[in-house]
Amino acid sequence: MTRSVVLEAEITPGMPVRQAVELAQLAENVGFDRLGVSDVVFWHDCFMLLGIIASHTSRIALGSMVTNPYSRHPAVLAGIAATLHDVSNGRAFLGIGAGAGLEAVGETYPRPVAHVREAVEVMRALLRGESVNYRGETITVNDSRLQHVDPFSPAHVPMSIGTRSPQMMRLAGEIADIALVGGRYLSPSLAADYRRNIADGAARVGRDVADVEVAPRVTLCVSEDGDLARRSVKRYVAHYIALIRPSELNQRLGLDDAWYARVQAALDRSTGWYFDHDRHDDPEIFSLIDDELVKSFAIVGTPGECREMAQGVLDLGFSSISMNLSFPVGRGMYQGLRDTLEGFGSVMSGLRAP
Repeated sequence: MTRSVVLEAEITPGMPVRQAVELAQLAENVGFDRLGVSDVVFWHDCFMLLGIIASHTSRIALGSMVTNPYSRHPAVLAGIAATLHDVSNGRAFLGIGAGAGLEAVGETYPRPVAHVREAVEVMRALLRGESVNYRGETITVNDSRLQHVDPFSPAHVPMSIGTRSPQMMRLAGEIADIALVGGRYLSPSLAADYRRNIADGAARVGRDVADVEVAPRVTLCVSEDGDLARRSVKRYVAHYIALIRPSELNQRLGLDDAWYARVQAALDRSTGWYFDHDRHDDPEIFSLIDDELVKSFAIVGTPGECREMAQGVLDLGFSSISMNLSFPVGRGMYQGLRDTLEGFGSVMSGLRAP
């Protein structure tokens, strides 16, 4: 008998559509339970990709990782979710959060918790086939329903809320089916904080916290050359450590303001998103971010090393892991992501052993 562990992969769609579909098929074949496609402005549209992927897969759950309530009205998102539910024969989920990268189109993310709360309320009502007349603080729907959803056969689409903030984690505890938590760094104390925030949210509405699946978000990069894998994610680590500045790590490693200023300066000299295949990583990143830091922010290395690190995440009391896939540099994004999927797939069964 195998242990019940949910493993989720996230692909950032920085490759041609055909290759994204092949990576999704590989994720299904090696044993992942869910596949998210990143919703990134100016990249391939995640929902169009998910619809295509649905017609080329049969088992794996499919959804956005994560969309937001700003760039598409929640009524539009509900229609998209219902369509994906239909085309995938019930395998759809919808990941939502405050969003990222929308500054490029002038978005300022006003009232993110209220926006996400109201978006989920509206989407769920529409997906139940209800006629919705909603006047919220951030969202309005005027006496409308989804035309292709039968109230007697509603579209059940699980809602994932992705977040790093305590406030959004509490909201996830109140209303989410799945809470995707964290900014890649994970420790026993931080894991306890995440669960506490979600439990606080569940308690506010009298909900059993066991009804919320909690999945820490981590970066996964696998190669037979473990040193190459670790070097390949140093830009990721620099991005996230500059973003969240974990106090316990600062104290343990003596990371001070001057060190962070050097990291930020190196990031400013870099170009592209940290997950771009053609990005430029400033050389100082590789001297500032050592292997100990890398292993604090990512499941990274050889397949065997990654299996041990993933087991360490489960040992913190989780039964799910959400893995943003990264690629060993040098073989291109598509082939590098294949390496990560195949490498982790070769050891995945060990995580489900009783």
